[in-house]
Order: sequence, then C-alpha cells, then structure tokens
Amino acid sequence: MLGVLVNTMLFNSVQFFIFFPIVVGIYFLTPYRGRWIWLLASSYYFYMCWKPEYILLIILSTLIDYYAALQMGKTSNKQQRKKFLILSLISNLGILFAFKYFNFFNDSLSAVFNSFNIFYNVPTFKVLLPVGISFYTFQTLSYSIDVYRGHKEPEKHLGIFALYVAFFPQLVAGPIERSTRLLPQFYQKYDFDYHRVCDGLKLMGWGLFKKVVIADRLAIYVNSVYNNAHDFTGIPLILATYFFAFQIYCDFSGYSDIAIGASRVMGFDLMKNFDRPYFSKSVAEFWKRWHISLSTWFRDYLYIPLGGNRVSQHRWLINIMIVFLISGLWHGAKWTFFIWGALHGFYLLFSIWSKELRAKIHTQFHLDQFPKLSQILSVIITFHLVLFAWIFFRANSLSDAAYIITHLFSNIQWKLTGAATGLSKIDAVVAVWAIIVLEIVHLVQSKRNIYQLIKKQPSWLQWGVYYSLIFSILFFGVHSHNQFIYFQF
Repeated sequence: MLGVLVNTMLFNSVQFFIFFPIVVGIYFLTPYRGRWIWLLASSYYFYMCWKPEYILLIILSTLIDYYAALQMGKTSNKQQRKKFLILSLISNLGILFAFKYFNFFNDSLSAVFNSFNIFYNVPTFKVLLPVGISFYTFQTLSYSIDVYRGHKEPEKHLGIFALYVAFFPQLVAGPIERSTRLLPQFYQKYDFDYHRVCDGLKLMGWGLFKKVVIADRLAIYVNSVYNNAHDFTGIPLILATYFFAFQIYCDFSGYSDIAIGASRVMGFDLMKNFDRPYFSKSVAEFWKRWHISLSTWFRDYLYIPLGGNRVSQHRWLINIMIVFLISGLWHGAKWTFFIWGALHGFYLLFSIWSKELRAKIHTQFHLDQFPKLSQILSVIITFHLVLFAWIFFRANSLSDAAYIITHLFSNIQWKLTGAATGLSKIDAVVAVWAIIVLEIVHLVQSKRNIYQLIKKQPSWLQWGVYYSLIFSILFFGVHSHNQFIYFQF
C-alpha cells in the first residue's frame, strides 16, 4: 500500500480518504493503552508517503529533544539546564538551516563575493526540502524551551513524545501546538462520540470546500498570471493579486480546518489557527487572526525574550522588526519572503509612529460620529496593505514583484479570462460565487457560531446545507490533488 500512496498523501486526495477512515476505525477499536502505538505508526507512515528517508530527521529531532528535556529535568542548576537547551536549539535549527537555508545564504554570499571579483566556489546542497520541516521544528523547540523555563515537566514516555512531534493531522502544516496543550491529551481516553465525530467531519468538509472549490480554482488564474508576469499588465495583474489573497487564505485555513476536524473526530482538540483575518482593522489585529499558532509562537519564544515592549521605544521597534524579518525567512529562503516580512514590520512601525497623526485626522473628520464607516475604512485599508505585501509573497522573484507593482495600472487590459489565464468564464463565475459564500459565512460567524446556528434549523434545512457542501466539492472542486501552499515551508 505504501507504494501506491507515495507522494500522494494530501488531505485533498483519494488516498487520504482511504487512509483516514482506516486510521480512525482501528484507533477506536484498539485498547486505550495501545492507541499511541497505532497513531505513531500511522503518523510516521503518513509522513513517509512524501520521502520515506526524511522520517529519520523527525526521529533524530525527537530523540535529541527527548534526551535534552530529561537531562534538564534532572537538575535545577540553570547553567546545566541551559547546556541541554543549547543542544536542542543547535540540533534542530542546524538541521533546519542545512535543508532550508544553506543554499540561500550560500548563493547570497556567492553573489556578494563575485561582485568584488573574489573567488567563491562552495557547492550547493542538492536535496529536496523536507515537507513541513519548519512546523515540526518549531513545535519540538517550544517543548524544549518550556521544559527549560519550568513550564512543562519532561515527558518520560518516549512514544507519547514522539507522537506529539509527529501527530499526522498537523504534522506538515500546523497548527503549531504547544506541549503543555497537546501532550496531556494523548493520555486521555476518548470514546467514539457520534456528535463529536460529525462536528469534526463537518469542519473537514468546510476546509475541503475552501481548498478545492476556492483555492485550487483561483490558483489556475494566479499561477497563469504570476508565473508569466511579464506577459500581463493592468487588470489581470490586479485581479490575480486579489485572487491570491483569497487563494492563500482558503488554502491554508482549509488545511487547518481539515487538521482540526480530523483531530476532533478522534477526540483531540487543536488550537484555532485563523479568525477571519481579512476583517482586521489594523495590521496588528491581522496578526492576531492570521496563522495564530505561528504568531503566538514568535510572541512567546522570540518577541518577549527580546524584551517585547518592556524596553525603550527604540529597542521595542527593533524587536518588532526582528520578529517580522525572521517570520519572513521562516516562510521561505528567498528575498521575496524577506521583503514580505519587512513590509509587515514596517506597517506596524508606521502605525506606532503615526498614532497621533491618525488621531488628529480621526477628530478633524469627526469619524467618531460614524463608527461603522470608520471601521469599514480601517478594514479596507488594512486589507489592501496586506494585499500589497502578498505580491512579494507570491512573486517568483524580486524582479517579477517589481514588474507587477509598476504595471498594475499601466496599459489596461480588460480581457480577464481565456487561454492566456487558464480560467474560463464558468470557472470565474464559480470562483466569485464561492468567495461570496465564504464571506457570507464569515459575516454570520462574526455574530454567532454558524455550526450551532445550523443545528437549530429543521432537519431538512440542515441536510440541505450539508448536501450542498458535498455537491459543491464533488462537482465544482478542482480535483487535481494540488499541494497545499504551506507544505513548502
């Protein structure tokens, strides 16, 4: 069976919809004490479906952090504990650097040396990037740091700890869980609960809708334009940028919904990773709603240790920029990601610098008398700041990004669909319809829990909604098994 599933174990694949029911069925049939063995084996198998040998990296990281934490737990001497924390940090970050960042820095150094006619001939590291390496590295690092700080007792059960590192629903793209939250759940006994299983499946269905109906359909247009950026000007570039904003949101939040839903089916509770981020009224609020597990990780393990806002304003601003620059590089070893992170850092710095000016404008135009209008304007401005930064995130190179920015409003082309963009008029209609459905759901969610709202409706209406969702996935979904965007990080 492994040979059939290699390179195809995606949440939006037929293979996963064979794998998942088998895992869940055997999980609930297995005696409680042996369930961790089954889940760990399933998680390792799930990961090995991409590149089997890379499971050794996860096992190595697991063993190092397990050992380091046990040693930290044996002493209260801070210096001794720090030695084992450093062992964990160097080992994990070293592996991450070697596979993800070595070539980036090597190529950058080569360009610098060559510009000064200095010979530099260090060969590149020709390996595939292990899928999800940034996610599981950060997850296991948070464990080591929590043990060092005394927030978590060392986990003595190696198998349970290995399951925490490799738990398959969130292994390759999060949410990035904390050991204090997820590890204790592996000691709980979860019986089969019909209502909980149904809730999990519904969330998985909604995540799949966002992925295959919205994200993968928008990807047709976005890829056609952004991969051939110099062939377009004006409206196609603008539309592709708007489409990418919704593509990346639906792709990533769709993955998170499926991961959270799959875990819920088995009884586990993963943290919320998205909270309607495009309704944010500031960039700071956006980062409280977007990829919450990562933004809170950087807050707790980088921003606060740097001093947070408990330092001089000058140092505080530097701390903010450091976090966002590293966040940019976390997403990818390319200058486009670095600029994307820098832009978001600059947005936050500018909001701090301009606080008094914005207050004066607010007062001068009497916006206090129109709170709803003020909120709408804030949402629109914030969305477009984020949208502008997405250009760098999606562009294949800095030169492409520069071209797109300088040609957004030049030589306006009104032909939006067709062979050049890969999107037919029907596809465009389906995409717009699906985005409207998404935003209606978001508006309802801003007022009340939509799942509870649906449950209160008559049975015929409930099942009408569920069948409509299934029908949309089957007939309007793009079933080409497109990889999730965040798998590359």
